[in-house]
Amino acid sequence: MTSSPTIGVLALQGDVREHVAALAAAGARPVTVRRTTELAAVDALVLPGGESTTIEKLLKAFGLYVPLRDRIAAGLPVYGSCAGMILLADRVAGATADQEGLGGIDMTVRRNAFGRQVDSFEEDLVVPALSGPGEGPLHAVFIRAPWVERVGADVEVLARTGAPGASGTGDGKIVAVRHGRLLATAFHPEIGGDGRVHRYFVGMVRDAA
Repeated sequence: MTSSPTIGVLALQGDVREHVAALAAAGARPVTVRRTTELAAVDALVLPGGESTTIEKLLKAFGLYVPLRDRIAAGLPVYGSCAGMILLADRVAGATADQEGLGGIDMTVRRNAFGRQVDSFEEDLVVPALSGPGEGPLHAVFIRAPWVERVGADVEVLARTGAPGASGTGDGKIVAVRHGRLLATAFHPEIGGDGRVHRYFVGMVRDAA
């Protein structure tokens, strides 16, 4: 792999253009993914926000569900934001009866945990693993966001709401995690104006090469 890994953005729903721009700024070569041949050609993948059950149905309709699930199990680095976090969870609280995620992260996620669209909010998060010297809190945008209710022993918690030194309510909900080559956030860094999450993911992809 070159120093500019090819990272796909699943282009079935969500903030595809914004993720593409953020990945390019982080030093990757972003491409959109809608077909199995495009999925097979990438070094890693981003699952954008949107509606998790709709994305699941589109993955199946485009013939991507099984190939993507198999590549995740085989070690493909994947970053999921918001709905992408739900798709990467091994367990989903509040799931519909027929909902099937992709899995991979040993965690339980609750859908729409922070409320509906009208309950969207912004918060500054303290994320030491993503921050360098002199960098302040990470500005995060939450839109119909999930939260993580439980994680397995091998899952690293990267951020919680209301952390000391950040703005927030102090409720301490888990909103960013890493499990091996899989990364997930409940918020949307692609529209929050902070490139640290995408830079961190690009670094993960390079390390996985």
